[in-house]
Amino acid sequence: MDTGLFLALLNPSIALVLAAAFGALWAYQKNRSYLAVLAIGYVATAIGFLLQHFVQPLGLKASQIASSLAFMVAVCLISGAIVSRYRNRLPLVGIGIAASVGAALYGWFMFVDQDLIRRILVLNFAFGAISLVVAAELWGVRKRGPAETVLLVLSLLASMNFIVRTLIVLKIEGPIGDHQGFLHSTYWTTAMLSHAVLTLMLALCLFTAAALDVVAALRSDSHTDALSGLFNRRGFEEQALEALARCAPTGLPVSLVLADLDHFKAVNDSFGHAEGDRVIANFAGVLRRVAGTQGIPGRIGGEEFAVLLPLADLAAARLFAETVRAGFGLSESGGMRVTASFGIAMLSHDEPLHRLMQRADDALYRAKQSGRDGVRVVYERSALSTRVDLGGRG
Repeated sequence: MDTGLFLALLNPSIALVLAAAFGALWAYQKNRSYLAVLAIGYVATAIGFLLQHFVQPLGLKASQIASSLAFMVAVCLISGAIVSRYRNRLPLVGIGIAASVGAALYGWFMFVDQDLIRRILVLNFAFGAISLVVAAELWGVRKRGPAETVLLVLSLLASMNFIVRTLIVLKIEGPIGDHQGFLHSTYWTTAMLSHAVLTLMLALCLFTAAALDVVAALRSDSHTDALSGLFNRRGFEEQALEALARCAPTGLPVSLVLADLDHFKAVNDSFGHAEGDRVIANFAGVLRRVAGTQGIPGRIGGEEFAVLLPLADLAAARLFAETVRAGFGLSESGGMRVTASFGIAMLSHDEPLHRLMQRADDALYRAKQSGRDGVRVVYERSALSTRVDLGGRG
């Protein structure tokens, strides 16, 4: 194959393969719309390169304009997709300003003051500015993992490629003649090769990131209770153990609240399982709302729930339980008031999680025995093996 034809088809081929790959990923994970945006962006990239080399269908000027427009669309779409992966608000202002200024100046140097070199500079500076906008967004998430760090570095490299490489090569090469001279110029050759390398590196990183997203989603599904949206028992215990490990060196208090819906079987028997499911979802919503970002709530049994409260002593944990109890006590099921009972224990020094849960369960049992719809707090001095029960009902 002729070297010129090979270079002409290199980037479109890479882009179309990547478009198909990201499109297939999106078909498998349709909740991740950024994958579809990436696929469209790579299709636009392929169109941009093809129109530079195959101008006959549109004519030279129309092909140049369409190619430049396709490149601009591709850069904006791929940049937006990278940022949207992190559920961040798209930096529309930054991308919009760079794209608009670039397009306006490109039009000026295409129709008014016709200058090929300045058109090249304008487009590359716009693409470089958009890459810097992406890098600025990625800076805030760089500590999430290696994929984020690599994406940040690649965004900076892309910006340098668009701006620094273009300036250096054009300075060394000097004036470029007509379109054929452009296609055979050192600038265009280095642009195609550097784009191919950066595209493959970026795609590899994005594929890795997408794979990590899948693994995280599967892990989340295996650790989440579908009905309540809280952690299931396995997920709760893993999160609780991690939290205990973080809190252990600090010596700060950690408390556990166990909750059990009162007479839940009667709700199912009288009103059906659908109503029982609604009650569970409602209670889970109250737990999640009161726990906020600090607490770790989970559904660890049919109608039994647990919330680990780092940095909370017995008084704070009791206030939490009373708040949940009062909030949930306002709800009704088929005209029947539904309540919950709570047991609380605070972590003793070097106490394992299962022992903490056992003591909280003992307190919960006492709340049930005392008439339900109440809160019981138990404190154990492990060194003396004594227990104090601090009862209470609202």
